[in-house]
Amino acid sequence: MKKLTIAGVTLALALTAFGAAASAEDVVYRTLDEIKEDGTIHIGVFSDKNPFGYVDENGEYAGYDIYFGNRLAEDLGVEIDYVSTEAANRIEYLQTGKVDLILANFTVTPERAEEVDFALPYMNVSLGVISPADNVVTSLEDWNADDSMIVISGTTAETYLTANYPDIKLQKYDTYANAKNALENGNGVAWANDNTEVIAFANQYEGYTVGIPELGSKDTIAPAVSKGNTTLLDWINDEIVALGEEEFFHKDYDETLTETYGEEFKDALVVEGGVTEAAE
Repeated sequence: MKKLTIAGVTLALALTAFGAAASAEDVVYRTLDEIKEDGTIHIGVFSDKNPFGYVDENGEYAGYDIYFGNRLAEDLGVEIDYVSTEAANRIEYLQTGKVDLILANFTVTPERAEEVDFALPYMNVSLGVISPADNVVTSLEDWNADDSMIVISGTTAETYLTANYPDIKLQKYDTYANAKNALENGNGVAWANDNTEVIAFANQYEGYTVGIPELGSKDTIAPAVSKGNTTLLDWINDEIVALGEEEFFHKDYDETLTETYGEEFKDALVVEGGVTEAAE
């Protein structure tokens, strides 16, 4: 584990009694060699976001991110310790050394890039809005001031709506499951989240429609490591490029996402070799 030395005294970093995240100067991480020596990599993933990261009926982690994480560990030659994370604590888990890597539908944003280091992307994403089929929300321009929008804390949906639609009241939940329950119980008129997730929800549960399939800019999802952990970052980038040569993420989609999205969305969602359309 990386330690900071101040005036010749080595200080092991820890959370404060209040549970505050470490500052950018106090980031804790393990280098690539330290991970290899230990024999286990700790990867933060979602445990309740089928089909991207979830615990299946056998109690095993499964999904698009898990398929990728399994291959990373295999090629690195180490075991995997999957650590369940929520959207709001992804950065904290990296900065405090609880995980080495985050694979949890982590959308790349300039604000997040100031706190963590993103590797090359492996998926495209934008925001979307889902609502009950009998009261479909198709626009946010004439929002009723008495209505509220469901969001998950720490997501790009929360950030985007706060910045661009400050008059919309937000109902914030810590987990995907709680947000799902809120929508089903009618606690909000709509739910804003990654469009991949709301489309999956609409396909899985009857009575809901994605009235806004794209909201705001088109972004990418990428692995993230602690700020300054260049050895692990460089290895992951090289791995993503190499995996692109075998169209690994298309295979990942076939194994984990086709049942939800079909063939229709494959090329739109998958990024191979870390190269997006904008970069070509």
